[in-house]
Amino acid sequence: MEESMVKLEGSVAAPMIFFIVVAVQYLSRYVEINMSRVSVNAGELQLRAEIKQLLKEANAMSQPSTFAQAAKLRRMAAAKEQELVKNHEKLRKEMKSSYDSHTKTLIILKFLMYLLLIIWFWRIPVASIPKQLVQPFGKILSWRAGGHMNENVMVGIIPWLIFSTRVSKLICRKIFK
Repeated sequence: MEESMVKLEGSVAAPMIFFIVVAVQYLSRYVEINMSRVSVNAGELQLRAEIKQLLKEANAMSQPSTFAQAAKLRRMAAAKEQELVKNHEKLRKEMKSSYDSHTKTLIILKFLMYLLLIIWFWRIPVASIPKQLVQPFGKILSWRAGGHMNENVMVGIIPWLIFSTRVSKLICRKIFK
């Protein structure tokens, strides 16, 4: 009875663990992508339009008699550009602090999830793969899972987590490209 329970748990465990790891990697990548985008607010758009208009007016004044006026308009545009840079830098710092807190939370979540999965499946095989498919790596894959059974290699939780993490990172990179 217990052996059939281990087989059932092992057959469901590998896809379940894989989907949990993919979900956490997807969430991590989603936060990373969304936090790197800088939002543009209405004030910034208005400031950019004013700068563009001032530079256009300054360029229109190409006569020697209007040189002083053109220089004044260029200085005003430069001052507004400095203001825009300051606003952008302030927004970037706010985004970075928010991103750092989200990143720390996700790292803690990943660590706790991996720890829980390792404790849960410590000596239980997660999956079984035919020996011929994993010929040189059988002992590595069966680490802490019991070795071989019926010409199959029993895959342990740690190798499966490493494999799932690498594959899920690759999938998430392809999705968010």
